[in-house]
Amino acid sequence: MLNQKLQQKLLQKLSPQQIQLIKLLEIPSIELEQRIKKELEENPMLEEGAEEEEVVQDEDEAFDDDLFNDDDDVPEKEAGPSDDEFSLNDYIADDDDIPYYNLKSNNASKDDERREIPFSSGSTFHESLLSQAGLRFLDEKHRILVEFIIGNLDEDGYLRREISAMVDDLSFQQNINATEEEFSKALLVVQDMDPPGTGARNLRECLLLQLKKKEKTNKASLVAISIITNCFEEFTKKHYDKIIKKLNISEEDLKDAISEVLRLNPKPGSALSENNQKNMLQVSPDFAIENIEGQLYVSLNSHNSPELRISTAYRNMLQESKTNKEIQTFVKQKIDSANWFIDALKQRKNTLMLVMSSILQYQEDFFREGDDVFMRPMILKDISEKTGLDISTISRVVNSKYVQTQHGIFPLKYFFSESMQNDSGEEVSTREIKKIMMDIIDAEDKRNPLTDEELAEKLKEKGYPIARRTIAKYREQIGIQVGRLRKEL
Repeated sequence: MLNQKLQQKLLQKLSPQQIQLIKLLEIPSIELEQRIKKELEENPMLEEGAEEEEVVQDEDEAFDDDLFNDDDDVPEKEAGPSDDEFSLNDYIADDDDIPYYNLKSNNASKDDERREIPFSSGSTFHESLLSQAGLRFLDEKHRILVEFIIGNLDEDGYLRREISAMVDDLSFQQNINATEEEFSKALLVVQDMDPPGTGARNLRECLLLQLKKKEKTNKASLVAISIITNCFEEFTKKHYDKIIKKLNISEEDLKDAISEVLRLNPKPGSALSENNQKNMLQVSPDFAIENIEGQLYVSLNSHNSPELRISTAYRNMLQESKTNKEIQTFVKQKIDSANWFIDALKQRKNTLMLVMSSILQYQEDFFREGDDVFMRPMILKDISEKTGLDISTISRVVNSKYVQTQHGIFPLKYFFSESMQNDSGEEVSTREIKKIMMDIIDAEDKRNPLTDEELAEKLKEKGYPIARRTIAKYREQIGIQVGRLRKEL
């Protein structure tokens, strides 16, 4: 049986220009240049250059200044080529995507060199190995096996697959029959390539390959080889007394051998990749904070954002095409779209400057001193309340953006942290606590490192009552090992 009933449903819809602004807010300044170029290519009404004259728009075509207010009253009519509406959920992520620590309620000068993302022409790790294989005198089948093994190496340079599995794969994929012995010989060729350690099947083999490939094998290298071969488990657990007793060596010999091992690369494949990434991922700051005669000023990097205007030729075409409705409609739609884009860029600039200025005011002491102990606890909600913008808008502005200061370049996310109370009842940033904890660890006796319980006690003495579990969490977040693994001779 069919039933009919009326149901009211309240939905928040976004107009095309609102969606456009949301997307522009998310991208960093370095990507804005490509986005503008794309718009210039797709819309002939847009051209670079300052506006020669004011373009008068109808009120219903004006870009709403309150796009991100949480009020339920959405404008009944939005400017656009059509009256179609867009669902919020179709275009922006849920608040669940915002980091949890930002949602909890308790928680350079103008003359500086312009930084750009350079083009990197370096070869990849696998390409480098294939190039080396091409220089070896190998018969056809041997070369196929060597290249097949190279193709099975992971990004760290390790061979994680069993030789028997590769034998089966080669037979199935290329109809080539090879024995495990032939694969083992091919693996030796790969393991002889650079960087040293390539083709290892585990960490122990990786370290041994590097030690044995050293041009000058000194006493420290020989002791290191003996330690990795015979006492690898004790070495990883830093049971140094057991190693000294088992190998009958002096503490000085052990210390020299450890220094030799520490110079090795546990991930040889990443060496080339990291170098390429450093060349390709240089940061271009979106903001700059300058200290001029004691006053802090924030500016937006606008090198990649040229001024745009409506093409005069096409604007004249609109006036001259009144008799041709089809041309007039097309030109008007393109001009409307161009106006939306120009307005969206202006609102992007205003929104970014508003958020960065608020962060500067909130963290002024840090920007002056550059020390984490001056960092105030701050979450997205704090900046939202200060600017009047929605939390989701703050999150999009903060994401993938960087600021250049006199103390270095920082991601905007760096300035957001939870808070806790010290013994005096003052709210302090967790980043400040982590900095103090690192100072304590740096000053500890490396022969007898502090346990998490002892770290908690030290912090308590300084006025920060923190549980051992929290100490362990903070230690892992800043990449510090447990006390036993921090032990040194």
